[in-house]
Amino acid sequence: MQAFELDRPERLRAHLAVRRKLYEVRADGQGGQHWQSVTAEDPAAFCADAATPSFSAKSFFFAERELLFRFDGGQFLSALPEVAPQVLFGLHACDLRAVAYQDRFFAEDPFYQTRRNATLLVGVDCLDSCAGGFCTTVDSGPDVRAGTADLILLPRASGPWLLLVASAAGTAAIEGLALPPASGAWQAERQGNSAQVAQQQGAQADIVEGVARLNAGLIEAATWERLGLQCLGCSGCTTVCPTCSCFAPLDQSSAAGGVQRERVWDSCLYQGFQKEASGHNPSATPGSRVQRFWFHKFGDDFKARFEHYGCVGCGRCDRVCPGGIGVHGVMHKVAQA
Repeated sequence: MQAFELDRPERLRAHLAVRRKLYEVRADGQGGQHWQSVTAEDPAAFCADAATPSFSAKSFFFAERELLFRFDGGQFLSALPEVAPQVLFGLHACDLRAVAYQDRFFAEDPFYQTRRNATLLVGVDCLDSCAGGFCTTVDSGPDVRAGTADLILLPRASGPWLLLVASAAGTAAIEGLALPPASGAWQAERQGNSAQVAQQQGAQADIVEGVARLNAGLIEAATWERLGLQCLGCSGCTTVCPTCSCFAPLDQSSAAGGVQRERVWDSCLYQGFQKEASGHNPSATPGSRVQRFWFHKFGDDFKARFEHYGCVGCGRCDRVCPGGIGVHGVMHKVAQA
């Protein structure tokens, strides 16, 4: 991994935006933060906010709704997306870990891969913990992990930023910037920053104990059913979760003639998500659906398959759940059950 000094991140942003469509998280003027398109001439300062935006980068690769194919009565017509080269600028380590998780889940999906292959990922190390975050517990941050980004920004309290080049695509992307190499002390600097965030986040005893009890099969069905009573089936958690990937096919008539199939986001917390044609529903109760969801996030079987848990410690589910059963709420009750 090569390291360079960068006088200001806006210089890198402008350089990358010349040949690519660049997106950055910006305030929306209504108290929220969302991904917005930024041009090379944009004068606004880059803000390395510790707080994750309301929505992750998931929809850039796994569209909320997209056409898969159309059948005109005689032949099937594919509909792969046309994606211009793009940059996601300033991704947090947890969201980059989620992209890497989705890369494995959608490894054979041409729609996902078409978008993913056209995208340059620019991450940023976190110097402080976000509210409710526990990335250090699930090994997804606060420093951007190797293999999850093409370029990595390291903010500093004073002096120039640090720019790490983490892939061949990143090397090609900064060609022409002529940046001075960084000193060899940057590794220790990153380690110190990570230790500081870990101290801020603490031991997260409920998370650790809850995951252990879940995988040991020590949680009674009655506990899940009590938690299920708090679930409104709103799909807020699955919408904002950066690793959730449930979808459903939607067949309907096409305006061009024939029929077409679309793929739309779905949620395993919906009552009919697993209902079979026979009428049997293996997740008929709210408690069984809540249990299924959290096994997908913290099950050891999923960790063995994808190398990491499906939860990256961003805490978004806590922020959006009206029933109070985001990750901290559930793991506290599961740890005490």
